[in-house]
Amino acid sequence: MGNLYLIRHGQASFGADDYDVLSPIGERQSVALGEHMAQLGLQLQRCVAGSLRRQQDTACLALQAMQAHGASVPAIDTDAAFNEFDADGVIRALLPALLPDEPEALHILRNGAQHRSEFQRLFALLVQRWHAGDHATDAHLETWQAFTSRVGAGLQRLLAQAASGDDIAVFTSGGTIAALLHLTTGITPAQAFALNWQIINTSLSQLKFRGRDVALASFNSQAHVQLLRAPELITYR
Repeated sequence: MGNLYLIRHGQASFGADDYDVLSPIGERQSVALGEHMAQLGLQLQRCVAGSLRRQQDTACLALQAMQAHGASVPAIDTDAAFNEFDADGVIRALLPALLPDEPEALHILRNGAQHRSEFQRLFALLVQRWHAGDHATDAHLETWQAFTSRVGAGLQRLLAQAASGDDIAVFTSGGTIAALLHLTTGITPAQAFALNWQIINTSLSQLKFRGRDVALASFNSQAHVQLLRAPELITYR
C-alpha cells in the first residue's frame, strides 16, 4: 500500500496586501514539519505542490529541514490541480446577496484581521452558499463542481503515476483537502467544510492507496507542533 500525505501550507499573511506569503510563524511551522517527518523516518518517493507561493514555500522549507536531518528528498513537482479555490472570488460573487441580512459584512470582510471570528462566520456562510450552488452564475467563478473535478483529476494523475508502496507528499490548502475528503470518503460538502475549518497550518492528513482505491487513514495530525509545546504554532489561517 502507498501513502499520500496531504499537507496544508504554513500560516499565510492574513490581513496583509498579499495573503500568498508565509508569515514568520508559517516558516517556523514548515521547518518543524520537515524535522518531524525526518524523525518519523519518512523517505518520500515524490513531492507535489500546488502552484501557489504559500504551498511552494512550505514544501521547500519542509524538504530542506528533512534533508538537514539526513533524509533524502525528491524534487518538487508542481500541479495546479492542488491549488486552493478562489476565496476572494467567492466573496466578490456571493457578498451582494448576503448584505441585506448582514449589513456589516463588507466592512468585516475588508478588515478581517481586526474581526477574525466574525470574518470566519461570514466566510463560512459564503462558502456554504458556494458549494450548495445557492448563487447567481458567474462566468469567472470556479464552481464547487468544477473545483472538485479539478482536484479529483489531480488525484487520479498522482495515482496513475505512483508505484505500489510509494510515499508521496502533497503540499496544498485546506479547501483542497476538504474536496479530497469529499471525493474519497463520500461525506457531503457541508461535512467536508466543517472538517476544513479544523485543519491547522502544516497539519498532516494521510490517505492510503492501492491502485486507484483510496482510504482515509488519519486526519489533521498536529504532533509536530504539539511536541514543541509552542501553542503559537497552532494556527488556522
